[in-house]
Amino acid sequence: MTTARRPHVVAFDVMETLFPLTPLEWRFREAGVPRVLMHRWFAHVLRDAFALTAAGDYRPFGDLARGALQDITGHQVSAAAVESIVQALASLDVRPDADAAVRRIRDAEVRVVALTNSSEENARSLLDRAGLAVHMEHVLSAGKLRRFKPAPEPYHYAAEVCEVEPDRMAMVTCHAWDVHGAHRAGLVTGWSDHLEGRFPSVFAAPDVTGRGLVPVATDLLELPD
Repeated sequence: MTTARRPHVVAFDVMETLFPLTPLEWRFREAGVPRVLMHRWFAHVLRDAFALTAAGDYRPFGDLARGALQDITGHQVSAAAVESIVQALASLDVRPDADAAVRRIRDAEVRVVALTNSSEENARSLLDRAGLAVHMEHVLSAGKLRRFKPAPEPYHYAAEVCEVEPDRMAMVTCHAWDVHGAHRAGLVTGWSDHLEGRFPSVFAAPDVTGRGLVPVATDLLELPD
């Protein structure tokens, strides 16, 4: 088994890792949709993204978000309400520990990028609003490849753009499926438990685990060089 090494570049996932979906709850209420459906909706979006990639097909992330919302509500929500919810994905609030985690990595002179399944435009909007974009060397979207994570191509693309070998790039995420995909692509992996709580046994274990983003960032920097 290869020992994980201190990364030269750290890639952060965006949706739910840096930006929780919680602010969307009032948008759901406003549209007459029970807020309990919010996480079911996003899981539906990811399911469709994964299925299309596995089948060799592609639809833009925004289209998947709109379609999934109509599906889970039985097509009972107006087009305007659907658009309001989807557009709100670009104005989520950042996690309170995100800035400290990113700064800790940057202060250690390790490069930082974002790697997301959402659109580059959406991710840039979020990162700009949160003041994190200034720390990001690149904002990379899997959509450019028409292949969503956890397929290997987005991870390899990120390493290529940053001109590092995959094993010198780390993926920081709160999604176990993202950890598994990054691991299979040869990246170092860091998992924050703030969304899922317990890591599923069916996936490759993360190299670093933390109760939040700052411990993950700290432990990645303490890996042997």
